[in-house]
Amino acid sequence: MTDVMLLWDTPILFEKLFKEHGYECLRVDGNSLGTPFLPSSKCLMVPTGFANPAYTKVQKGIENKGNKIADFVEKGGVLVVFGACMPEYEYDWLPFELSYVEEHMQSPLEVVDDSMPCIIAQTQEPVECDGYFSKADGEVILKDEQGRAVMVKKEFGEGLIIATTVHEFPSADFLGCAVDQGKSTRL
Repeated sequence: MTDVMLLWDTPILFEKLFKEHGYECLRVDGNSLGTPFLPSSKCLMVPTGFANPAYTKVQKGIENKGNKIADFVEKGGVLVVFGACMPEYEYDWLPFELSYVEEHMQSPLEVVDDSMPCIIAQTQEPVECDGYFSKADGEVILKDEQGRAVMVKKEFGEGLIIATTVHEFPSADFLGCAVDQGKSTRL
């Protein structure tokens, strides 16, 4: 069983981060979502820049397989998705409304919901974000200093979706929380 599937089409530093924390990680591209060849996984992670063709080519696969991703979450998987790195982006492939606006900034963050470990170790220090969510039909976890959502969560079926614009590596606590809350599920 794989702990985390990382949705990207080339080697990426995120893979090393998971392995350093003892998680089994498999990188997959968007076209392999929903195929019978993928192992079960607890968490699917979509890194920053997934919608920007300058960084990767996974966007089309993600958008075409949105129903497979929703099924994965509904059956108990955890989806963690980062900022699109496009001027504006609608996460139409998610089973809830989420709109993104790109605005690179450093901001202290306000914890709105502390029911799960934060993606960063210290929220008092300014944190790099690549944007904010202008619309979010989910529970806001973190806000920037202007009161805009930079992390939201949405329970869906037996699983959980976490969306964030924080542009830093996730903390060990956050990785553990995302993986441990997931149920081994086929995508």
